[in-house]
Amino acid sequence: MRTLTQRGAMIFGVAFVLFAVMGFLLPGGMGMESHPDPAPDLLGMFPVNLLHNLVHLAFGVWGLLAARSLSASRGYHRGAAVIYVVLALLGFVAPTGFGLVPLGGLDPALHLVLAAGLGYFGVVHREAGARV
Repeated sequence: MRTLTQRGAMIFGVAFVLFAVMGFLLPGGMGMESHPDPAPDLLGMFPVNLLHNLVHLAFGVWGLLAARSLSASRGYHRGAAVIYVVLALLGFVAPTGFGLVPLGGLDPALHLVLAAGLGYFGVVHREAGARV
């Protein structure tokens, strides 16, 4: 039986994979435009490019694999939360991701929301009866 933390990793994993696939299917989603304005927008709000979609795919696969155990799920949530805080901050300072990936627009806000959700499962939430 999966714990809530493992289910969280599974949900994040599935969501990231789905958003990666949606990003790949966008017109221009396989391009490498790094400026947030001309880059294609996922869900009409979040600029993406090929590298951005590959990163979503990697986080999705990581989440799906991590969902197999409680400790791996915690590690996934903690590591991904830290990375998303860094990405959010980077979006404010370098919205073109140093010419690699569009991180501006609404991405920093989304990355902070993701970091909060991931951080909850990685740091705050405790499974009943689970050893820390």
